Amino acid sequence: MDLDQQIQVLIEQAPQDGTTPRLIEAIAPILKQIAGRLRHPQYYVLQTLNQSWIVTTLNQRSQPGVEKNVVYAFSTLKDVASGPYQLQDPEVLALPMPIAHILFYLISMPGLDGMIFFDTPGNVDIGTEIVREELTKLIQGHMQQLSTPSNNLPPDVA
Repeated sequence: MDLDQQIQVLIEQAPQDGTTPRLIEAIAPILKQIAGRLRHPQYYVLQTLNQSWIVTTLNQRSQPGVEKNVVYAFSTLKDVASGPYQLQDPEVLALPMPIAHILFYLISMPGLDGMIFFDTPGNVDIGTEIVREELTKLIQGHMQQLSTPSNNLPPDVA
C-alpha cells in the first residue's frame, strides 16, 4: 500500500467527528515528508494483546539521568527476533503497521519521545530516529501556513 492509500485508510478509519478526517488530510504532506526519510511502507511494531505499544526507556551515556521513551519499528519480522526483546512472552506480538499510521500515532502519544526505525534488514544496531517533538513542530508550522491568508493576493483585492 503506497502512502496515499495509507492516508486514505487513516481518514476512513478516523472517528467521523467532522474534525479528525480533515486534520489527517491537512497533515498528510508532513506525514509523507517524514515517511520519505524511511525505506519501507510498513514496519513491525511490538504490541501487547490490548494493542499498547512496547515502549523502551533509553538512558544517555554522556548525560546520566537523561532518558527518553521510544518505540522500535523493524523492517522485517526476522529483525524483531534479533532486536532487544525476547518474543517468548505470549502477551507480546510483532504486528505490521503502515508507516503513515505509525507516524500519526506517534504524534498522538504524549509520553513517547520518538520512534526508532530499523530500515536495513539484518541490522538492528543502526536505526533512524523520528523525534515526536520535531514531527509536532513540522505539523504546527504546516497548520499555521494553512491558516495564514495567502500573501500572493494584491493588497487591493476586495
